[in-house]
Amino acid sequence: MNIAIQFAYLIASVLFIIGIKKMNKTKEARTGNQLSALGMLVAILATVVQVQSISLVEILICVVIGSAIGLYISVKVEMTQMPEMVALFNGFGGLASLAVASSDYWLKTQELGQHVGPIIGTSAALSIFIGGLTFTGSIIAFLKLNGKISGKPIMFKGQHLVNLLLLIGAVVAAVVALMNQADSIYIIALVAIALVLGILVVIPIGGADMPVVISLLNSYSGMAACTTGFVLNNNVLIVSGALVGASGIILTQIMCKAMNRSLMNVLLGGFGQTASESGGEGEEVVVKEVGVEEAAMLFDAATSVIVVPGYGMAVAQAQHVIRELSEQCEKRGIEFRFAIHPVAGRMPGHMNVLLAEANISYDKLIEMEQINDDFSNTDLVFVVGANDVVNPAARNNPQSPIYGMPILNADKARTVIISKRSMGVGYAGIQNELFGYDNALMLFGDAKQTITKVVSEMKEM
Repeated sequence: MNIAIQFAYLIASVLFIIGIKKMNKTKEARTGNQLSALGMLVAILATVVQVQSISLVEILICVVIGSAIGLYISVKVEMTQMPEMVALFNGFGGLASLAVASSDYWLKTQELGQHVGPIIGTSAALSIFIGGLTFTGSIIAFLKLNGKISGKPIMFKGQHLVNLLLLIGAVVAAVVALMNQADSIYIIALVAIALVLGILVVIPIGGADMPVVISLLNSYSGMAACTTGFVLNNNVLIVSGALVGASGIILTQIMCKAMNRSLMNVLLGGFGQTASESGGEGEEVVVKEVGVEEAAMLFDAATSVIVVPGYGMAVAQAQHVIRELSEQCEKRGIEFRFAIHPVAGRMPGHMNVLLAEANISYDKLIEMEQINDDFSNTDLVFVVGANDVVNPAARNNPQSPIYGMPILNADKARTVIISKRSMGVGYAGIQNELFGYDNALMLFGDAKQTITKVVSEMKEM
């Protein structure tokens, strides 16, 4: 039986690895997700058969309840809520690691009176600390993303010193807890410190940098699961946690590069405040507005079009009507592509999923590095709900909070049409210099409604 269980864990681990590998290509991402889900099912079944029958009923009840909640959320969640949902799930992962590690440590040291060895003890302490920090940090990120608390940085004097002292306190509490395992107060202190530190690390981070935080917390949840695997001597938990932790760190580095942030800034917390403190408005720009009829004429006359999607497109649910726009353009022999910024939509892959939902061909979704040089040879760029990722201030204004952030070179096209409800600022809280450029035209109104009118005009031409 033990050999069969370990073999099942091996199969699950392989499915996890293949699933993540398939995430490299958009066309295979759905299959990769399904394989990973299958791997998780195999791991759960292998774990369930090990438990005593007296616990089986409780486990099955929890599985049913958890599955029902997950199904409900997956059906009800809007695409615009995807980043905050990921943040919340990261938090639940951290909470699970915290609960499992602390309960196992409590069972062995307090109820059974056993002495936990240094490896298991250290693993338990790490799992408790990382899991607790991940839980509260993710909850704060969730609340910032859905607007329950301000997205602006919350700072106080000596914040970094307090964080450092708490970190030292966590190390001391963990060491003393392992040396005095009969006394539970130290492990409780470790739990409390981890929960408080998670809050203090995330509250000073501005909304513009929250995508990086989500990615980092995802990595933390994986590391917490990995250390919990050592506590339980569970191989599949070790492997899956290591995969999540490593992939999360890699994604964090990609995000840092895309947002011009260093990983050390992320780890220390308190970055991103300059964007919000800058006030966001800057000098007032003079814009040129374009009507629906004129926009339709510009599309009809173009030979090449690049669409830059952003969070505003997700809010307006305009992806389906944009597909209709692409069909009208392609009927006229117009090259029609999409330029995808790594953090467009406030989360890596957000725009890819949204456009794939509208049955837009994967080969039309081009990453920033591959398409940036093509903007200068493009007749028309259509910016739908994107803001910071096309702001030339990132290249031209050293005083801008986003200076140095890689952006899409939309401003270099012959004509740029920006679809926005108003002149409101983007996620970074700063004004977009592109709006005042000579080649930029503003198409004001709800993206779904205005694009629908543009499509109707093109059909009548």
